[in-house]
Amino acid sequence: MKILITGNLGYVGCGVVKEFRTNYPDAEIIGFDIGYFAKYITSDKIFPEAYLDTQYFGDVRQFPDHLLRGVDTVISLAAISNDPIGNKFEGVTMDINYRAAVDVARKAKKEGVKKYIFASSCSVYGAAGDEARTESSPLNPLTAYAKSKVFAENDLAELAGKEFQITSHRFATACGMSERLRLDLVLNDFVASAITSGEITILSDGTPWRPLINVLDMAKAISWSHERNYSEGGDYLIVNTGSNEWNYMVKELAFRISTILPGIKVSINKNAQPDKRSYRVDFSLFKKLAPKHQPFYNLESSIKNLISGLKIINFQTSNFRNSEFMRLNIINQLIEDGIINEQLSLV
Repeated sequence: MKILITGNLGYVGCGVVKEFRTNYPDAEIIGFDIGYFAKYITSDKIFPEAYLDTQYFGDVRQFPDHLLRGVDTVISLAAISNDPIGNKFEGVTMDINYRAAVDVARKAKKEGVKKYIFASSCSVYGAAGDEARTESSPLNPLTAYAKSKVFAENDLAELAGKEFQITSHRFATACGMSERLRLDLVLNDFVASAITSGEITILSDGTPWRPLINVLDMAKAISWSHERNYSEGGDYLIVNTGSNEWNYMVKELAFRISTILPGIKVSINKNAQPDKRSYRVDFSLFKKLAPKHQPFYNLESSIKNLISGLKIINFQTSNFRNSEFMRLNIINQLIEDGIINEQLSLV
């Protein structure tokens, strides 16, 4: 068995590599990544890529066809990963998240790859109100990141067939500890702020809905889609991936942290305009199709793991929003240092 993971040197990839190595110890597992975030390790343990057979470095926009020979499954994680970067680099976001993802899928099909797993997002629902969205609900993407995922899903549908099974995971918002931790995610940001300042400041009115999923449960779901049979979703499956119990208002996340870290002050800007990005999501289909791969972590355990993980790495960065824990800061620094250009290509 041969598995290729694009974008493995990121927040999600660390857990995916370990999940597949644990479940498929004899598999040949290959990573492919440009390496923007490769050196930003937030672990006192072994280098995450030690679990790979081979690590390749390169730009997914110029993906080499020969790496797909003999591959059984491609896991597509390579992406501009959040709204701040996507908003600043809209064209690049479309090139990487949409065009490159579809191009790799097209090449994979040509080379005889059997399965393609795409990391999409529940953000495609955008401003969705209080009604939980199913996979057939109208889409309302509000950002370049969300739009890129919708475009990719649409084009991938045309490539799927009995010899090329595609799964598109519309993941809830990621959270939790990782060997390459990001703090530009709502729960992670709140926990880091609570630890360093004793306060969580919510810039909105706190009412937007967000479904969440632990980053390690994302890896678990990807493992399921590698194994899934045709009867579990057919040639092309779009599936909301998370748990119905993990739909929270943003302010609920802050108050839950304050119960685990007593004494934390929560401030809400009651005069702020509501964040238009608000969506509750129905994950019933994922529960039906993958009953043995349901999320293991809940909100409390994810918060506690974040707290313990940050303590292990002696996290004391009070100005973390200006640090390398925020992906946009790393990108900006790479450009300033002349390592990449405005197209986010290596110079």
